[in-house]
Amino acid sequence: MSAGRASEGAGCITWWGFSPARDLLKTGPVKRGGDVNVLLLGSGDPRHILKTISGLQEEERLHVWVIESSMEVVARQLLLLYLALMPKESVGNNEKTEVFLEVFGNSEIRSQTEETLRHAASQLSLSVTETLETAAHPCLNTTLLKFKERDELARIFKLWIQPKSSSSSSQSAAPILMSKAWDYRVRQHLGTRYDSKKGCFDWDLKMKLHERGCGVINKQQYAQWRERGLAFEMREGVYQITNPSLLSSRVFSQKGNKVALRGYWGDIVSSPYLSFGIETDDKSMLKTQNGQHIKTAQDISFANVQELFHSLSSSRGCPPTSSQSDADQPPPESERKSVTINDLMPLSGISVTFLPLDSLDKLPEKQKFSHFFDSVYFSFSCVHKLGPTVRQIAAPDAVLVVELAKYILDVNKEQEAGFAEKVVSMALDAKFEPWHEGKSDDVHAVFIPKRN
Repeated sequence: MSAGRASEGAGCITWWGFSPARDLLKTGPVKRGGDVNVLLLGSGDPRHILKTISGLQEEERLHVWVIESSMEVVARQLLLLYLALMPKESVGNNEKTEVFLEVFGNSEIRSQTEETLRHAASQLSLSVTETLETAAHPCLNTTLLKFKERDELARIFKLWIQPKSSSSSSQSAAPILMSKAWDYRVRQHLGTRYDSKKGCFDWDLKMKLHERGCGVINKQQYAQWRERGLAFEMREGVYQITNPSLLSSRVFSQKGNKVALRGYWGDIVSSPYLSFGIETDDKSMLKTQNGQHIKTAQDISFANVQELFHSLSSSRGCPPTSSQSDADQPPPESERKSVTINDLMPLSGISVTFLPLDSLDKLPEKQKFSHFFDSVYFSFSCVHKLGPTVRQIAAPDAVLVVELAKYILDVNKEQEAGFAEKVVSMALDAKFEPWHEGKSDDVHAVFIPKRN
Protein backbone atom coordinates (compact mmCIF):
# COMPACT_ATOMS: atom_id res chain seq x y z
CA MET A 1 0.00 0.00 0.00
CA SER A 2 1.27 3.47 -0.77
CA ALA A 3 2.87 5.25 2.15
CA GLY A 4 1.45 8.46 3.54
CA ARG A 5 3.07 11.83 2.89
CA ALA A 6 3.37 14.82 5.19
CA SER A 7 1.33 16.90 2.73
CA GLU A 8 -1.71 14.68 3.27
CA GLY A 9 -2.87 16.41 6.46
CA ALA A 10 -5.72 18.10 4.59
CA GLY A 11 -6.88 14.73 3.28
CA CYS A 12 -8.16 13.76 -0.13
CA ILE A 13 -11.85 14.47 0.56
CA THR A 14 -13.29 17.80 1.73
CA TRP A 15 -15.66 17.18 4.65
CA TRP A 16 -15.56 20.85 5.72
CA GLY A 17 -14.24 24.01 4.18
CA PHE A 18 -10.86 25.65 4.77
CA SER A 19 -12.36 29.12 5.25
CA PRO A 20 -15.12 30.80 7.29
CA ALA A 21 -18.72 31.06 6.08
CA ARG A 22 -19.35 33.94 3.67
CA ASP A 23 -22.48 35.71 2.48
CA LEU A 24 -21.66 35.36 -1.21
CA LEU A 25 -24.06 38.15 -2.17
CA LYS A 26 -22.00 40.56 -0.05
CA THR A 27 -18.62 39.26 -1.25
CA GLY A 28 -17.47 41.53 -4.04
CA PRO A 29 -19.67 44.21 -5.63
CA VAL A 30 -23.03 43.96 -3.85
CA LYS A 31 -26.02 43.28 -6.09
CA ARG A 32 -29.48 43.19 -4.58
CA GLY A 33 -32.96 42.28 -5.70
CA GLY A 34 -34.66 39.71 -7.90
CA ASP A 35 -33.52 36.19 -8.65
CA VAL A 36 -29.92 35.35 -7.77
CA ASN A 37 -28.09 32.23 -8.96
CA VAL A 38 -25.01 31.03 -7.08
CA LEU A 39 -22.72 28.18 -8.18
CA LEU A 40 -20.60 26.41 -5.54
CA LEU A 41 -17.75 24.12 -6.59
CA GLY A 42 -16.32 21.83 -3.93
CA SER A 43 -17.44 23.89 -0.92
CA GLY A 44 -17.62 20.66 1.13
CA ASP A 45 -20.25 21.88 3.59
CA PRO A 46 -23.30 24.20 3.56
CA ARG A 47 -21.68 27.09 5.47
CA HIS A 48 -21.86 29.55 2.56
CA ILE A 49 -25.42 28.46 1.75
CA LEU A 50 -26.63 29.09 5.32
CA LYS A 51 -24.74 32.38 5.62
CA THR A 52 -26.04 33.68 2.29
CA ILE A 53 -29.63 32.72 3.14
CA SER A 54 -29.36 34.58 6.47
CA GLY A 55 -28.46 37.80 4.64
CA LEU A 56 -31.26 37.68 2.08
CA GLN A 57 -33.74 40.51 1.78
CA GLU A 58 -37.48 39.86 1.50
CA GLU A 59 -37.77 40.47 -2.24
CA GLU A 60 -34.78 38.29 -3.17
CA ARG A 61 -34.97 34.74 -4.46
CA LEU A 62 -31.86 32.60 -4.07
CA HIS A 63 -31.04 29.59 -6.24
CA VAL A 64 -27.90 27.69 -5.19
CA TRP A 65 -26.34 25.13 -7.53
CA VAL A 66 -23.79 22.72 -6.06
CA ILE A 67 -21.07 20.65 -7.76
CA GLU A 68 -18.99 18.41 -5.50
CA SER A 69 -16.05 16.11 -6.17
CA SER A 70 -17.61 12.92 -4.78
CA MET A 71 -21.04 11.49 -3.98
CA GLU A 72 -19.99 10.96 -0.35
CA VAL A 73 -19.70 14.73 0.01
CA VAL A 74 -23.06 15.25 -1.75
CA ALA A 75 -24.67 12.81 0.69
CA ARG A 76 -23.19 14.67 3.67
CA GLN A 77 -24.23 18.06 2.28
CA LEU A 78 -27.80 16.73 2.00
CA LEU A 79 -27.64 15.41 5.56
CA LEU A 80 -26.40 18.72 7.00
CA LEU A 81 -29.05 20.70 5.10
CA TYR A 82 -31.70 18.24 6.34
CA LEU A 83 -30.57 18.82 9.94
CA ALA A 84 -30.56 22.60 9.42
CA LEU A 85 -34.13 22.48 8.10
CA MET A 86 -35.59 20.36 10.91
CA PRO A 87 -38.64 22.27 12.22
CA LYS A 88 -38.70 23.81 15.68
CA GLU A 89 -41.76 21.70 16.46
CA SER A 90 -39.53 18.61 16.37
CA VAL A 91 -36.29 19.91 17.86
CA GLY A 92 -35.36 23.04 19.83
CA ASN A 93 -32.83 25.48 18.41
CA ASN A 94 -30.18 24.66 21.05
CA GLU A 95 -30.39 20.92 20.50
CA LYS A 96 -30.48 21.29 16.72
CA THR A 97 -27.28 23.34 16.88
CA GLU A 98 -25.60 20.71 19.05
CA VAL A 99 -26.64 17.83 16.79
CA PHE A 100 -25.58 19.71 13.64
CA LEU A 101 -22.11 20.50 15.00
CA GLU A 102 -21.71 16.98 16.37
CA VAL A 103 -22.43 15.44 12.95
CA PHE A 104 -20.42 18.19 11.25
CA GLY A 105 -17.15 17.94 13.17
CA ASN A 106 -17.03 14.79 15.32
CA SER A 107 -15.61 11.45 14.24
CA GLU A 108 -17.74 9.78 16.92
CA ILE A 109 -21.24 10.75 18.05
CA ARG A 110 -23.76 10.01 20.82
CA SER A 111 -26.44 7.34 20.47
CA GLN A 112 -29.23 9.97 20.33
CA THR A 113 -27.44 11.73 17.47
CA GLU A 114 -27.00 8.42 15.66
CA GLU A 115 -30.78 7.88 15.81
CA THR A 116 -31.37 11.32 14.29
CA LEU A 117 -28.75 10.69 11.60
CA ARG A 118 -30.20 7.29 10.66
CA HIS A 119 -33.73 8.70 10.45
CA ALA A 120 -32.49 11.57 8.26
CA ALA A 121 -30.63 9.09 6.02
CA SER A 122 -33.79 7.02 5.67
CA GLN A 123 -35.79 10.07 4.59
CA LEU A 124 -33.07 11.24 2.20
CA SER A 125 -32.85 7.78 0.66
CA LEU A 126 -36.58 7.84 -0.04
CA SER A 127 -36.36 11.30 -1.59
CA VAL A 128 -33.48 10.27 -3.86
CA THR A 129 -35.08 7.04 -5.08
CA GLU A 130 -38.73 8.06 -5.29
CA THR A 131 -38.71 11.66 -6.57
CA LEU A 132 -37.38 11.49 -10.11
CA GLU A 133 -38.69 14.75 -11.59
CA THR A 134 -39.80 17.03 -8.74
CA ALA A 135 -37.70 17.53 -5.60
CA ALA A 136 -39.27 16.47 -2.30
CA HIS A 137 -37.89 19.73 -0.85
CA PRO A 138 -36.51 22.68 -2.88
CA CYS A 139 -33.32 22.76 -0.77
CA LEU A 140 -32.63 19.04 -1.23
CA ASN A 141 -32.97 18.84 -5.00
CA THR A 142 -31.18 15.82 -6.52
CA THR A 143 -33.38 15.48 -9.64
CA LEU A 144 -30.61 16.65 -12.02
CA LEU A 145 -28.10 14.04 -10.88
CA LYS A 146 -27.39 11.09 -13.16
CA PHE A 147 -29.18 7.83 -12.38
CA LYS A 148 -25.92 6.15 -11.39
CA GLU A 149 -25.16 9.04 -9.02
CA ARG A 150 -28.59 8.74 -7.41
CA ASP A 151 -28.00 5.00 -7.03
CA GLU A 152 -24.68 5.78 -5.36
CA LEU A 153 -26.42 8.20 -2.96
CA ALA A 154 -28.97 5.52 -2.08
CA ARG A 155 -26.12 3.07 -1.42
CA ILE A 156 -24.36 5.57 0.88
CA PHE A 157 -27.55 6.32 2.83
CA LYS A 158 -28.12 2.58 3.26
CA LEU A 159 -24.67 2.28 4.83
CA TRP A 160 -25.62 5.03 7.28
CA ILE A 161 -28.96 3.42 8.11
CA GLN A 162 -27.48 -0.03 8.68
CA PRO A 163 -23.94 0.57 9.93
CA LYS A 164 -23.70 -2.77 11.73
CA SER A 165 -23.72 -5.16 8.78
CA SER A 166 -23.47 -8.93 9.01
CA SER A 167 -20.11 -10.62 8.44
CA SER A 168 -21.40 -12.09 5.19
CA SER A 169 -21.82 -8.63 3.66
CA SER A 170 -19.39 -7.13 1.21
CA GLN A 171 -16.23 -5.51 2.52
CA SER A 172 -17.45 -2.02 1.71
CA ALA A 173 -20.40 -2.47 4.07
CA ALA A 174 -18.36 -3.91 6.96
CA PRO A 175 -18.56 -1.88 10.17
CA ILE A 176 -15.66 0.51 10.67
CA LEU A 177 -14.26 1.46 14.06
CA MET A 178 -13.66 5.19 13.71
CA SER A 179 -11.08 5.29 16.50
CA LYS A 180 -8.86 2.93 14.47
CA ALA A 181 -9.53 4.74 11.18
CA TRP A 182 -8.67 8.10 12.76
CA ASP A 183 -5.51 6.78 14.43
CA TYR A 184 -4.39 5.28 11.11
CA ARG A 185 -4.61 8.71 9.48
CA VAL A 186 -2.68 10.35 12.33
CA ARG A 187 0.06 7.69 12.10
CA GLN A 188 0.12 7.99 8.31
CA HIS A 189 0.51 11.77 8.54
CA LEU A 190 3.07 12.02 11.37
CA GLY A 191 5.19 8.97 10.53
CA THR A 192 8.22 8.89 12.83
CA ARG A 193 6.86 11.90 14.75
CA TYR A 194 3.86 9.88 16.02
CA ASP A 195 5.45 9.19 19.43
CA SER A 196 5.78 12.92 20.03
CA LYS A 197 2.37 13.75 18.56
CA LYS A 198 1.24 16.05 21.39
CA GLY A 199 4.19 18.31 20.66
CA CYS A 200 3.31 18.23 16.95
CA PHE A 201 -0.30 19.17 17.73
CA ASP A 202 0.84 22.07 19.93
CA TRP A 203 3.27 23.30 17.24
CA ASP A 204 0.59 23.25 14.53
CA LEU A 205 -1.77 25.18 16.79
CA LYS A 206 0.61 27.86 18.11
CA MET A 207 2.95 28.29 15.17
CA LYS A 208 0.43 27.84 12.37
CA LEU A 209 -3.24 28.34 13.30
CA HIS A 210 -2.62 30.99 15.97
CA GLU A 211 -0.09 32.76 13.74
CA ARG A 212 -2.77 32.85 11.00
CA GLY A 213 -5.25 34.60 13.26
CA CYS A 214 -7.07 31.64 14.83
CA GLY A 215 -6.23 32.42 18.45
CA VAL A 216 -9.74 31.43 19.57
CA ILE A 217 -8.97 27.77 18.86
CA ASN A 218 -8.43 26.37 22.33
CA LYS A 219 -5.37 24.19 23.06
CA GLN A 220 -7.26 21.43 24.88
CA GLN A 221 -10.09 21.27 22.35
CA TYR A 222 -7.70 21.27 19.37
CA ALA A 223 -5.54 18.55 20.94
CA GLN A 224 -8.61 16.40 21.59
CA TRP A 225 -9.75 16.83 17.98
CA ARG A 226 -6.28 15.95 16.65
CA GLU A 227 -6.13 12.92 18.95
CA ARG A 228 -9.66 11.53 18.58
CA GLY A 229 -11.54 13.60 15.99
CA LEU A 230 -13.86 15.19 18.58
CA ALA A 231 -14.20 18.91 17.83
CA PHE A 232 -17.52 19.61 19.56
CA GLU A 233 -18.26 18.08 22.95
CA MET A 234 -21.01 20.35 24.22
CA ARG A 235 -22.95 18.21 26.67
CA GLU A 236 -22.40 15.29 28.99
CA GLY A 237 -22.64 12.07 27.04
CA VAL A 238 -20.70 9.20 25.57
CA TYR A 239 -19.19 9.94 22.16
CA GLN A 240 -18.24 6.49 20.90
CA ILE A 241 -20.45 5.64 17.89
CA THR A 242 -18.78 6.04 14.50
CA ASN A 243 -20.08 9.04 12.55
CA PRO A 244 -20.80 7.29 9.21
CA SER A 245 -21.07 10.58 7.32
CA LEU A 246 -17.28 11.02 7.70
CA LEU A 247 -16.38 7.69 6.12
CA SER A 248 -15.51 7.24 2.45
CA SER A 249 -13.59 4.94 0.13
CA ARG A 250 -10.10 5.64 -1.12
CA VAL A 251 -8.23 3.70 -3.80
CA PHE A 252 -4.70 2.50 -2.99
CA SER A 253 -2.13 0.58 -5.01
CA GLN A 254 -1.33 -2.75 -3.38
CA LYS A 255 1.04 -5.17 -5.11
CA GLY A 256 0.13 -3.71 -8.49
CA ASN A 257 -3.61 -3.90 -7.87
CA LYS A 258 -6.08 -1.13 -7.11
CA VAL A 259 -7.70 -1.65 -3.71
CA ALA A 260 -10.54 0.52 -2.34
CA LEU A 261 -10.37 0.95 1.43
CA ARG A 262 -13.13 2.49 3.49
CA GLY A 263 -11.99 4.76 6.28
CA TYR A 264 -11.48 8.37 7.35
CA TRP A 265 -9.64 10.24 4.57
CA GLY A 266 -10.42 13.85 5.44
CA ASP A 267 -8.64 16.74 7.17
CA ILE A 268 -6.73 15.92 10.36
CA VAL A 269 -4.77 19.17 10.87
CA SER A 270 -6.75 22.33 10.02
CA SER A 271 -9.95 21.44 11.98
CA PRO A 272 -13.70 21.91 11.46
CA TYR A 273 -13.51 25.07 13.60
CA LEU A 274 -12.62 27.10 10.49
CA SER A 275 -16.13 27.01 8.98
CA PHE A 276 -18.07 28.60 11.85
CA GLY A 277 -15.69 29.13 14.77
CA ILE A 278 -13.00 31.72 14.02
CA GLU A 279 -15.05 34.78 13.02
CA THR A 280 -17.99 36.48 14.70
CA ASP A 281 -19.86 39.79 14.50
CA ASP A 282 -20.16 39.69 18.31
CA LYS A 283 -16.83 41.21 19.31
CA SER A 284 -17.41 40.38 22.99
CA MET A 285 -16.77 36.75 22.07
CA LEU A 286 -13.25 37.67 20.95
CA LYS A 287 -12.21 39.28 24.25
CA THR A 288 -9.01 38.13 25.93
CA GLN A 289 -7.94 38.02 29.56
CA ASN A 290 -4.27 37.75 30.50
CA GLY A 291 -3.51 37.06 26.86
CA GLN A 292 -5.96 34.17 26.64
CA HIS A 293 -9.25 34.10 24.77
CA ILE A 294 -12.23 33.87 27.12
CA LYS A 295 -14.38 32.11 24.53
CA THR A 296 -13.29 29.19 22.37
CA ALA A 297 -13.82 28.25 18.74
CA GLN A 298 -16.43 25.76 19.97
CA ASP A 299 -18.33 28.57 21.73
CA ILE A 300 -18.20 30.77 18.62
CA SER A 301 -19.24 27.88 16.35
CA PHE A 302 -22.26 27.22 18.55
CA ALA A 303 -23.27 30.91 18.66
CA ASN A 304 -22.85 31.36 14.89
CA VAL A 305 -24.72 28.20 13.89
CA GLN A 306 -27.48 28.91 16.39
CA GLU A 307 -27.87 32.40 14.94
CA LEU A 308 -28.01 31.00 11.40
CA PHE A 309 -30.71 28.52 12.45
CA HIS A 310 -32.67 31.27 14.20
CA SER A 311 -32.50 33.29 10.99
CA LEU A 312 -33.81 30.30 9.02
CA SER A 313 -36.76 29.74 11.33
CA SER A 314 -37.74 33.41 11.69
CA SER A 315 -37.78 34.43 8.03
CA ARG A 316 -38.74 33.34 4.51
CA GLY A 317 -42.33 32.49 5.38
CA CYS A 318 -41.72 30.33 8.47
CA PRO A 319 -44.30 31.15 11.18
CA PRO A 320 -42.76 32.77 14.29
CA THR A 321 -42.72 30.94 17.61
CA SER A 322 -44.65 32.37 20.55
CA SER A 323 -41.36 32.98 22.33
CA GLN A 324 -37.70 32.13 21.98
CA SER A 325 -37.79 29.88 25.04
CA ASP A 326 -40.62 27.84 23.54
CA ALA A 327 -38.43 27.04 20.54
CA ASP A 328 -35.78 25.55 22.82
CA GLN A 329 -38.09 23.25 24.75
CA PRO A 330 -37.42 19.64 23.74
CA PRO A 331 -40.48 18.18 21.97
CA PRO A 332 -41.83 14.71 22.69
CA GLU A 333 -39.60 11.90 21.40
CA SER A 334 -42.39 10.64 19.13
CA GLU A 335 -42.57 13.98 17.29
CA ARG A 336 -38.82 13.97 16.63
CA LYS A 337 -38.83 10.47 15.17
CA SER A 338 -41.82 11.06 12.91
CA VAL A 339 -40.34 14.03 10.99
CA THR A 340 -40.39 13.48 7.23
CA ILE A 341 -38.92 15.57 4.43
CA ASN A 342 -42.37 17.09 3.93
CA ASP A 343 -42.18 18.39 7.51
CA LEU A 344 -38.90 20.26 6.99
CA MET A 345 -38.99 24.05 7.12
CA PRO A 346 -40.21 25.60 3.85
CA LEU A 347 -37.89 28.43 2.80
CA SER A 348 -39.85 30.66 0.46
CA GLY A 349 -37.92 31.62 -2.67
CA ILE A 350 -34.86 29.49 -1.86
CA SER A 351 -33.63 26.34 -3.60
CA VAL A 352 -30.48 24.20 -3.51
CA THR A 353 -29.88 21.96 -6.52
CA PHE A 354 -27.10 19.38 -6.80
CA LEU A 355 -25.55 18.97 -10.25
CA PRO A 356 -23.63 15.94 -11.61
CA LEU A 357 -19.99 15.68 -10.52
CA ASP A 358 -18.66 16.24 -14.07
CA SER A 359 -21.08 18.99 -15.07
CA LEU A 360 -18.86 22.11 -14.94
CA ASP A 361 -17.51 21.65 -18.48
CA LYS A 362 -20.94 20.69 -19.78
CA LEU A 363 -22.92 23.63 -18.43
CA PRO A 364 -21.92 25.97 -21.33
CA GLU A 365 -23.53 23.51 -23.75
CA LYS A 366 -26.94 24.19 -22.19
CA GLN A 367 -28.71 27.38 -23.18
CA LYS A 368 -30.23 27.72 -19.71
CA PHE A 369 -26.82 28.27 -18.12
CA SER A 370 -25.44 30.77 -20.66
CA HIS A 371 -24.24 33.82 -18.64
CA PHE A 372 -26.45 32.54 -15.83
CA PHE A 373 -24.60 32.62 -12.49
CA ASP A 374 -24.35 35.83 -10.49
CA SER A 375 -21.75 34.37 -8.12
CA VAL A 376 -19.33 31.47 -8.67
CA TYR A 377 -17.36 29.98 -5.78
CA PHE A 378 -14.33 27.70 -6.14
CA SER A 379 -12.91 25.88 -3.14
CA PHE A 380 -9.17 25.34 -2.69
CA SER A 381 -9.52 21.73 -3.83
CA CYS A 382 -11.35 22.65 -7.05
CA VAL A 383 -9.26 25.58 -8.28
CA HIS A 384 -7.69 23.38 -10.97
CA LYS A 385 -11.12 23.38 -12.67
CA LEU A 386 -11.11 27.15 -13.10
CA GLY A 387 -10.96 27.76 -16.85
CA PRO A 388 -12.49 29.67 -19.78
CA THR A 389 -15.79 27.76 -19.56
CA VAL A 390 -16.57 29.65 -16.34
CA ARG A 391 -16.78 32.96 -18.21
CA GLN A 392 -19.43 31.44 -20.51
CA ILE A 393 -21.73 30.55 -17.61
CA ALA A 394 -21.06 33.67 -15.51
CA ALA A 395 -23.44 36.63 -15.72
CA PRO A 396 -22.03 39.85 -17.25
CA ASP A 397 -21.62 41.37 -13.78
CA ALA A 398 -20.84 38.12 -11.95
CA VAL A 399 -18.50 37.75 -8.98
CA LEU A 400 -15.90 34.96 -8.88
CA VAL A 401 -14.77 33.95 -5.37
CA VAL A 402 -11.81 31.58 -4.88
CA GLU A 403 -10.78 30.01 -1.57
CA LEU A 404 -7.05 30.47 -0.94
CA ALA A 405 -4.54 28.31 0.94
CA LYS A 406 -4.27 30.37 4.15
CA TYR A 407 -5.61 27.61 6.40
CA ILE A 408 -3.99 24.64 4.63
CA LEU A 409 -1.41 24.01 7.36
CA ASP A 410 0.99 21.87 5.32
CA VAL A 411 1.50 24.81 2.97
CA ASN A 412 4.23 27.29 3.95
CA LYS A 413 4.12 31.06 3.42
CA GLU A 414 5.97 30.94 0.09
CA GLN A 415 3.67 28.20 -1.24
CA GLU A 416 0.62 30.11 0.00
CA ALA A 417 1.75 33.23 -1.86
CA GLY A 418 2.58 31.18 -4.95
CA PHE A 419 -0.88 29.62 -4.89
CA ALA A 420 -2.52 33.07 -4.67
CA GLU A 421 -0.50 34.20 -7.69
CA LYS A 422 -1.50 31.08 -9.60
CA VAL A 423 -5.16 31.78 -8.83
CA VAL A 424 -4.84 35.31 -10.25
CA SER A 425 -3.19 33.93 -13.40
CA MET A 426 -5.92 31.32 -13.89
CA ALA A 427 -8.66 33.91 -13.33
CA LEU A 428 -7.07 36.24 -15.89
CA ASP A 429 -6.93 33.38 -18.41
CA ALA A 430 -10.63 32.81 -17.74
CA LYS A 431 -11.23 36.51 -18.52
CA PHE A 432 -11.73 37.68 -14.92
CA GLU A 433 -9.77 40.43 -13.20
CA PRO A 434 -9.13 41.11 -9.48
CA TRP A 435 -11.70 43.24 -7.68
CA HIS A 436 -9.73 45.97 -5.89
CA GLU A 437 -12.50 48.12 -4.45
CA GLY A 438 -13.17 46.03 -1.34
CA LYS A 439 -11.07 45.34 1.75
CA SER A 440 -8.15 43.00 1.08
CA ASP A 441 -8.81 39.43 2.18
CA ASP A 442 -6.12 36.74 2.26
CA VAL A 443 -8.71 34.01 2.78
CA HIS A 444 -10.57 34.45 -0.50
CA ALA A 445 -9.64 36.09 -3.80
CA VAL A 446 -12.46 38.03 -5.45
CA PHE A 447 -12.70 38.68 -9.21
CA ILE A 448 -15.07 40.38 -11.65
CA PRO A 449 -15.37 39.89 -15.42
CA LYS A 450 -12.78 41.72 -17.51
CA ARG A 451 -14.12 44.80 -19.21
CA ASN A 452 -13.62 44.91 -22.98
